[in-house]
Amino acid sequence: MSTVKTTRTGSDLLRAALDAAALGWHVFPCAPGAKQPALRGNWQELATTSPTQIRDWWARAPYNIGLACGPSGLVVIDLDLPHADAEDDDEDGTLFPLSGADRLARLARSHGQRYPAGTYVVDTPSGGVHLYFAAGREAVRNSAGALAPHIDVRADGGYVIGAGSQAGERAYTARAPLRRPAALPPWLARLLTEPPEAPAVPPQWPPADRAQGRAYAMAALRAETERVAAARPGTRNDTLNRAAFSLGQLVAARLLPPVPVITGLISAAVQAGLSEEEATRTVRSGMTGGARKPRA
Repeated sequence: MSTVKTTRTGSDLLRAALDAAALGWHVFPCAPGAKQPALRGNWQELATTSPTQIRDWWARAPYNIGLACGPSGLVVIDLDLPHADAEDDDEDGTLFPLSGADRLARLARSHGQRYPAGTYVVDTPSGGVHLYFAAGREAVRNSAGALAPHIDVRADGGYVIGAGSQAGERAYTARAPLRRPAALPPWLARLLTEPPEAPAVPPQWPPADRAQGRAYAMAALRAETERVAAARPGTRNDTLNRAAFSLGQLVAARLLPPVPVITGLISAAVQAGLSEEEATRTVRSGMTGGARKPRA
């Protein structure tokens, strides 16, 4: 999907922010032309639906529009494009890159469901897509690549950049007028909220050894995420890659579920100062390598 080249004025952005707030979505300003929050305090606590506060913020600068997903009751499925050098093995043996939308379609088919269309959709400047859904009763947390590669989830604890915002000369562009999104499909809600099934104990492993292995794996997860969070500039990416490789071995051995490993490592890397995009790439690469050599 191509993205329109345009220039948004401060009044355009203010109007879009007010329209979002009118739906009950909690708004806060992000840096003009960028994704970083423009507030000194906690963006999630400061995000608001107050028209007075929103007008005051946008009177200062043509800020991009941040939407705090948790307070807004939103779950946004972020579908990215693959990297230029990505290759995926298709079912017929053909090698070609799969986008997040391709993978979501496959995921839907594998669960006997239709692609989750019929909701509010925003095309992103990078060529990706944001699918907006209303959150259900079960809390959904952020995740990056947990459902599948190139599929991220923005929910409780996360935010997205709203339609009308800019990135360079390109805008976040809604495919239809702003409206309340459809409810999160039940099959997707289950995938995002149900805990992973406990792995079966291999017959050759005595139960005590299995329990000991899980305890070791959880301790390793805590230690590796702490090590990544404390990594200094110049060592951060290498530290993250080593941690992802090591924990990927434990995931492949079915001693750890993948979702908390992925989200824990990315959160720790962002805390250390890496961008979420760079952290996600490194975690995927490291865990893929570790999965080839499961820990015995």
